[in-house]
Amino acid sequence: MTMTGYSLGDLFPEIFEAEAASQQVHGVAFDSRKVTGDDVFVALAGAKADGARFIMDAVGHGAVAIVSGGPRPADLPAGVAFAQVDDPRLALALAAAKIHPRQPRTIVAVTGTSGKSSVADFTRQIFQALGHESASVGTIGVVTAKGADYGSLTTPDPLSLHASFEKLAGEGVTHLAMEASSHGLDQRRLDGVRLSAGAFLNLGRDHLDYHPSVEEYLAAKLRLWKLLPAGAPVVINRDEPYAGEAAEAAAKAGHPIIGIGRKGETLTLLRNERDGFSQRLTVGFEGRELSVDLPLVGDFMAGNALVAAGLAIATGEDKAASLKAISGLKGVAGRLERVGEANGGLVVVDYAHKPDALAAVLTTLRPYATGRLICVFGCGGDRDKGKRPLMGATAAEKADIAIVTDDNPRSEDPATIRAEIMAASPRLQEIGDREEAIHAAVKMLKPGDLLVVAGKGHESGQIIGDRTLPFSDHDVVRKALSEIK
Repeated sequence: MTMTGYSLGDLFPEIFEAEAASQQVHGVAFDSRKVTGDDVFVALAGAKADGARFIMDAVGHGAVAIVSGGPRPADLPAGVAFAQVDDPRLALALAAAKIHPRQPRTIVAVTGTSGKSSVADFTRQIFQALGHESASVGTIGVVTAKGADYGSLTTPDPLSLHASFEKLAGEGVTHLAMEASSHGLDQRRLDGVRLSAGAFLNLGRDHLDYHPSVEEYLAAKLRLWKLLPAGAPVVINRDEPYAGEAAEAAAKAGHPIIGIGRKGETLTLLRNERDGFSQRLTVGFEGRELSVDLPLVGDFMAGNALVAAGLAIATGEDKAASLKAISGLKGVAGRLERVGEANGGLVVVDYAHKPDALAAVLTTLRPYATGRLICVFGCGGDRDKGKRPLMGATAAEKADIAIVTDDNPRSEDPATIRAEIMAASPRLQEIGDREEAIHAAVKMLKPGDLLVVAGKGHESGQIIGDRTLPFSDHDVVRKALSEIK
């Protein structure tokens, strides 16, 4: 979306030379193919290509100004304004916030390796239950009370993100919860977002193909605290790894902490009792106790629900009312989602595609499997190879039957990926074709068995080479179940 009536000085203050600052522009683009007449092209250095290589292409499409991290190209026409900046991504994000200035008045963000989608959507549901028109933004897209508009990135690019904010605000949304990925934080996609509170869930092994070390991965996550205004509260799950580091960084930045969990000082989880495929939480706060039914399974779902309640509290909502709203929560697509039953066995689909997440899912589901716990999983191509044997070892240890299959092999040889997983344990079984693997696992079901198909969750495609082929774990499971019934 482009706007008229902006000057370079409006969108990029103190970046362009004085004589260029008054120049009128229509919009901003960071993809040279999307440049239209009188746009500013922001050249971003990406993992696969440097945007500076496409400056002349952008000019050919009508760009009248360039923002880049490098020097002015020698062949750039004299009439094209140019500015070199230390951080083009930051300049893009702040310009996006000016092009699309409307935002919901209350925005909260949650970061962590696992659970972001659930917490963002749970927070949306709690806000809605408390009487606010609400939305969430993240891996499963833009979600409102009317449904989901599916997206593809946990944290969208700044132009898309702020355009979504403006649209939501125009539709009357006042409260929004969003996921903050480490990539999104590191790439400045959230700069310019007017945040009211933030949350840290956990840190596990993931994205080490992008971040050089776990320490830098954590630092990217904790950059969220720097984006919050002074004195804005942060919610931390005190029971999770790296909670101490997150709290220390928050305290240094002057943010009051809302601690949740068994070790939480604000919302203390006193008891967690399983009740069928639900659980009953007893929470202590302000010297009193409150029991609430959570219609979802697992300790980590209990933690996610309490973080969501904590985010509502961080924005000024009543503690008791926020906790009571937990009882109405609905699960998020592909997150410990019950799909169906056959022969007395249950099938669950979950997005777990990291060692810690898979371990948590299998540990959570174990008490519900009075028979065998069966797992179908794989690892993505062109991603952190180090987690493949870890995933294999986790599945072999925690499941009674573990079937290794394909999961978005991308440009890698699927058999090589499977072999790297299989090397972890002789207990692992291999069925490369994902549809065949799911069918085989469903046919194994006996009374009391529980099958979890892990890795893809809500996804509706399988990435093979440079193509995304239609594929849904849900659809394949339902087809397999129908053949048994």
